[in-house]
Amino acid sequence: MPPAEHPRDRPDRTRLAPELASAAAELAASGVSSPRVDAELLAAHVLDVPRGRLLLIDTVRAGELERFRELVARRAARVPLQHLVGTAAFRHLELAVGDGVFVPRPETELLAGWGIERTAPGATVVDLCSGSGAIALSVADESPAARVIAVERSPAALPWLRRNAARFPAVEVVDADVTDPDLLSELHGRVDVLLCNPPYVPDGTPVPPEVSDHDPAEAVFGGADGLSVIRPVIALAAALLRPGGSVGIEHDDVHGAAVPALLRADGRFTEVAAHDDLTGRPRFATARRR
Repeated sequence: MPPAEHPRDRPDRTRLAPELASAAAELAASGVSSPRVDAELLAAHVLDVPRGRLLLIDTVRAGELERFRELVARRAARVPLQHLVGTAAFRHLELAVGDGVFVPRPETELLAGWGIERTAPGATVVDLCSGSGAIALSVADESPAARVIAVERSPAALPWLRRNAARFPAVEVVDADVTDPDLLSELHGRVDVLLCNPPYVPDGTPVPPEVSDHDPAEAVFGGADGLSVIRPVIALAAALLRPGGSVGIEHDDVHGAAVPALLRADGRFTEVAAHDDLTGRPRFATARRR
């Protein structure tokens, strides 16, 4: 009686480990900053398993291999990983993302966490330039007794925001422009925490292909100096916040002095502070309403 055929020797199955190594090499050659991680996350997505379980998988089927190689090729062409898998991780959430909405970045988790720490039960929190809803929905998830309002104007981003917010019925989505000084006028002087991750990259700044080719430009670039949205947001924050209310605004790493200076120059804020991200780069500024 012939020996039983081992699954790895079947012609319709391929060893996973060499495919992962080949994919990582392809991604590295294309300039992807985390090639091995991205290769593993794409494989986990195709196989519908957590990344940590890949070590337990010896071989893959022909159809799975074809799909994996297709995704690797698209990632090598610098399509964002999050677009390929359809979601972006942010704090404790998995957010749906795709064409038309800015992919949330890990550094923004610091601003969200700062805001959550200042959100008491029953507080009113406003998230301006909400995009996918990363900040607003993290506040709603971790401070469920708060009232959360997410403001976004982009017709392309709003469907993603509404899709993600559907899990949090108490979150209010507002279609509006954050540079409108009359925005949320019924809440003037009543907001406890205001958070904003606006477009802030100065026009003409070189950005990676994932950003230039796939993130919406209106969510990335903030005018010649990168402050064209931040300036009206500061004025709006001063109008919306109650006395003692808190504001946090993310900014470009070249704005470590400029945004705190704008907050001080407004005259209606105190306790202005600058915050770095985990790499030590200036990332967001905070203040309290006088």
